[in-house]
Amino acid sequence: MANTPKKQDPAELSHHDLSSLRALFLAGEPLDEPTARWISQGLAKPVIDNYWQTETGWPILAIPRGIEQLPSKFGSPGVPSFGYDVHLFNEASGAEITKPGEKGVVGIRGPLPPGCMSTVWGDDQRFVETYWQSVPEQMVYSTFDWGIRDADGYFFILGRTDDVINVAGHRLGTREIEESLCSHANVAEVAVVGVADALKGQVAIAFAVARDATLIATAAQRLAQEAELMKVVDTQLGAVARPARVHFVNALPKTRSGKLLRRSIQALCEARDPGDLTTIEDPTTLEQIRAAVKAT
Repeated sequence: MANTPKKQDPAELSHHDLSSLRALFLAGEPLDEPTARWISQGLAKPVIDNYWQTETGWPILAIPRGIEQLPSKFGSPGVPSFGYDVHLFNEASGAEITKPGEKGVVGIRGPLPPGCMSTVWGDDQRFVETYWQSVPEQMVYSTFDWGIRDADGYFFILGRTDDVINVAGHRLGTREIEESLCSHANVAEVAVVGVADALKGQVAIAFAVARDATLIATAAQRLAQEAELMKVVDTQLGAVARPARVHFVNALPKTRSGKLLRRSIQALCEARDPGDLTTIEDPTTLEQIRAAVKAT
């Protein structure tokens, strides 16, 4: 998650001359609202997030700086960039979603602007079927991300469509659970994955990095902190969204560009091969995940 900075003491930000800093621009994982508030208050500077994909080459959603500058909103990367006709669609029916606050798949009506992916080398049909025919009854580019739009036209990205888990018939977004857990004062960073379960189909398993490790120094403290985090999710999202377990680790496995290796975490939880790890930044982080799962 983008909440890595929360591991640091915010008081450190006031010990340095930040007069030359105009704004903080972010990329990588989506910036959750608690972390956005935390860093904005610490820096007292604008925090500028954005949303784009490798396939698009440049931001789909952003807050352009300059003429007629729009205000930022915590948790939102912004509004559609010039050249992108962005909409939300119902995953099952393909119907366009226009009601503010209603969740849908983020899709883009063609044509895409210059610089975007135009095909899969040697397999045009695969490109069309994968990216342009994934939304029922629509010929739109699918980002494969969930999102909502507010009444002002700002988009909020809720995570990948394949990161939605099915717990006893309830469809839950892992990012929604992550954001809830991140609102706890002692959580610096967190990842939630859906893990196969014989009874419920899937259960949510969380891996958290504590801001203050002294609060989880003993087994009893870890259990108490885990119970606190579960209560936070209970209160904010309901009991059905409560993780089956919250494991504490020193760091989360990421690529060198800052992307969380969710598929590898999920694979270890299900005793599967974690897959290609050539881009991992720190291999020891996966070993921590493996050890935490094995200990349960």
